[in-house]
Amino acid sequence: MNLLLVGGSGLVGTFVTPYLQHHHTLRVLDIHPPKHDDIDYVSGSITDPEAVRRALEGMDTFITMTMKSGQGGFSRDHTIEQAIDNYTVNCLGLHILLHTASEMGIMRGIFTSTMTVHNRDRAWYPSEEEVPMDGPNVYGLTKGFGERVCRYFAREFDMNLAVFRITGPSTRAQFIERTKQPPTGVKLYYTDEEDLADAYLAALEFVQIGQGRCESFFISGDVAHEEMNMSKAKALLGWEPCTKRKLSL
Repeated sequence: MNLLLVGGSGLVGTFVTPYLQHHHTLRVLDIHPPKHDDIDYVSGSITDPEAVRRALEGMDTFITMTMKSGQGGFSRDHTIEQAIDNYTVNCLGLHILLHTASEMGIMRGIFTSTMTVHNRDRAWYPSEEEVPMDGPNVYGLTKGFGERVCRYFAREFDMNLAVFRITGPSTRAQFIERTKQPPTGVKLYYTDEEDLADAYLAALEFVQIGQGRCESFFISGDVAHEEMNMSKAKALLGWEPCTKRKLSL
């Protein structure tokens, strides 16, 4: 498929690109050029309707990975500038993307959300539907609103969308270091680059079936489901994290 990575020049887009390239033809929409020179590139922001339309031309599907002024999962403090950044990118920009895509007949895609939509003081996250979206900061708040935007476009425009609540996305080197020597006092299940890329690939297949559907998934490297119950991802996507076992970490 022809696949648009919106915000694909960032951390997540950069490290999943080589995996996605093996299966799909990629294009990146971003305010910065991608680090991979062999990727088709459209310069622009998710908040620019003309740039979004140019980037979507000829595409079959999309993954949005945009983030600006991200925050951790515990603090509620933020500046007005952070509020403007997050509402503009995570809500308005996403709405522009989905509206334009639906007008162009591109009805299937993936929205990258975050586990920060939830308060991260919990010891257990039983399911994507049961845990309230009560994260204290404006980043998690607006990503949660973004999930509602996705459900709106699924309900009203028959789009098929998958939402990923990811946690601790890491390059392979970062994943190995963080797994062997986790930061003191931090309970966070990092997600290896290959595991995350495999999840995206599985979801791209998932959204090809049916219409008018929006499903949210916990995506992390929590192999033993000690903190997050990821049985939904396994049941619907056929995905579970494998890197930690493969590397015997």
